[in-house]
Amino acid sequence: MHLIQETLFILLAGFAIWLFSKKISAIRRNILLGRDEQINDRPSERMKNVLLLAFGQKKMFKKPLVAVMHFIVYAGFIIINLEVAEIFLDGILGKHRLFAEPMGEVYTWLINAFEFLAVGVIIVCAAFLIRRNIIKLRRFISKDLDGWPRSDANYILITEILLMILFLKMNACDTYLQQQNYGDYGEHLTGNFFFSQMLHPLLSGFSNSTIVVFERICWWLHITGIFAFLNYLPYSKHLHIIFAFPNAYYGRLEPKGKMTNMPEIQNEVLYAMQPELAPAGDAAQSDHKKFGAKDVADLSWKNLLDAYSCTECGRCSDACPANITGKLLSPRTIMMKTRDRSEEIGRNIDKNKTFVDDNKTLLRDYISEEELRACTTCNACVEQCPVSINPLDIILQLRRYLVMEESNAPQEWNAMFSNTENNFAPWKFSPDERDAWAE
Repeated sequence: MHLIQETLFILLAGFAIWLFSKKISAIRRNILLGRDEQINDRPSERMKNVLLLAFGQKKMFKKPLVAVMHFIVYAGFIIINLEVAEIFLDGILGKHRLFAEPMGEVYTWLINAFEFLAVGVIIVCAAFLIRRNIIKLRRFISKDLDGWPRSDANYILITEILLMILFLKMNACDTYLQQQNYGDYGEHLTGNFFFSQMLHPLLSGFSNSTIVVFERICWWLHITGIFAFLNYLPYSKHLHIIFAFPNAYYGRLEPKGKMTNMPEIQNEVLYAMQPELAPAGDAAQSDHKKFGAKDVADLSWKNLLDAYSCTECGRCSDACPANITGKLLSPRTIMMKTRDRSEEIGRNIDKNKTFVDDNKTLLRDYISEEELRACTTCNACVEQCPVSINPLDIILQLRRYLVMEESNAPQEWNAMFSNTENNFAPWKFSPDERDAWAE
């Protein structure tokens, strides 16, 4: 019987890990569809951001109560899953409570701590479900989340509650059988666990053999649920659990208000002022580079990593003045649509072995001109994001394409561009009459 369970577990674990690796490889391929960008400066500062933003969730603590609640779920996910390591090894080796004997009293203390976290996760996830579905905070009822995104968040919260209940029920059955000195359970004494011991009265009406069945069912459902959750992550906004760390590391370290200059534009101005420096013939053709971005391949890999790291929490859109005043722009939607387009191109490549033009682009087919023009470039979305995502960079690159490749801008913008070109300022005054407005 033990051999059958070991074999089933190894097959299940192998399949789950293979499936997860395959999807993560596809996502990595999709991210690398973006153009290359070197981001490797100031490594010590980047590691500091990983510790403060990804591990410490520094930005979340602008709202302390919600931050503490989120941190409980986060700590539960990270720390309780250390317990999964024991279950994993138990399954492969055909053991039970592998770490209990060598760790002694430390093991009892650890599992008790895990149980406190498990109860905390259940309470907080229930509160988050209430916030989303009963209180209905503004950023959770936005049309951005209509359909799958709203369901996705609920599925994850419910799954986490079920996994924690299975963990507590498994421990309750195990410790109850230990107290009864029943079979193998009596040989692996762990001491009592605070919360699971409170469930013992619910088991007193059942025979020991029935409780063994309960314990085994909870054990298998718990680890199967973990494997299912692992393979659900790449299709869910909760992929940020993994990608928040590299995204924090590769976050831009320049001041948030600083916009990136394009050397290509600087060269155009230089060549206009000094034509003798301009390349000629084939060199001129090779020197030309597309201004801005039209599709995901024109964005950088960091932009696409941002899109896959998005938590869909809506803090960016909640702080966006354009969104607040009812305009079409939602920074959260910009990230979601960029990820959707990357996924669509990835499916195209999987189907055809190489990308076959589908007559679609990120600009217009996914993100409209109206959305892009509503942006005030205030950086509120960048400031609010808890995992260092920069929706503004994508907006600017798409807007640059409209203006510089298509000469597509509202009349008001064109007047400003003309004034800047001719008068060196946005206003229609010559440089000598710059102070005339005061009159």
